[in-house]
Amino acid sequence: MNLPLPWTDLLALLGVVTAMAFTPGPNTLLSAALAANRGWPVALRFCLAVPVGWCLMLLGCALGLGALIDAQPALRGAIKWAGLAYLLWLATRLLRSTTLGEADAGRLQVGFVQGVALQFVNIKAWMAALMVVAGWITPGPPEAFWPRLALVMPIMAVYALASNATYALLGGLLRGWLAQGRRLQGFNRVMAALLLATAVWMGWTA
Repeated sequence: MNLPLPWTDLLALLGVVTAMAFTPGPNTLLSAALAANRGWPVALRFCLAVPVGWCLMLLGCALGLGALIDAQPALRGAIKWAGLAYLLWLATRLLRSTTLGEADAGRLQVGFVQGVALQFVNIKAWMAALMVVAGWITPGPPEAFWPRLALVMPIMAVYALASNATYALLGGLLRGWLAQGRRLQGFNRVMAALLLATAVWMGWTA
C-alpha cells in the first residue's frame, strides 16, 4: 500500500498525536465537565465540534494562515488573550454550578459552535497545528502536499474525537455519583482549578 508518508513518519505522527490528544487540556477538561454537569448528549456536541475546529485550523495552517499568525505578534497576542479570557469565563461558570439542577444552559453553555470557536482562540493549538504541518504535510515534493493533508487530517480528527469522547464518557459515568450531596460542587471546583491552571500555563509558555 502506497502512502504519501513513509511508515516511520506515520508512526512518529501517531505517537505525537496520541500524546497531544489524550493529555488533559481545555478540550478534554470541558468534555468531562459538560458530561458530568449536563449529560452525555450535550457533551457529545462539544466532542464533535473539537475535530471540526481542529481540521479547519490545520487546513488554515497548511495554507499559510498559521505562519501569518506566528509572524504577527499583535495578532498572536490577541488570540492568546482571547483564549485565556474564555477559559477564565468557563472556570467561573463551573464554580457557580453547585448542583445538577443549576448546571443548565444558562450556566454552562458550550455547544457545537462554541466548541469550534474555542480551537481558534487556543494559541497552543495553533502552534501544535503548525508543528504538524511543518513536520508531516509540507515536507516533500509539492505534488505530495494534498495527499499528505488528506492523510493527516482524518488522523487528527479521529484522535480529537476519541480523546474528548473518552473524557466525556468518564464524566458521564460520574454523573449519578456526583448528584449526591455536594459532590458536584467539589468536582466543579477541581475542574475549574484545572482550567485556571491550564490558562496560567498557556499564558506563561505561549
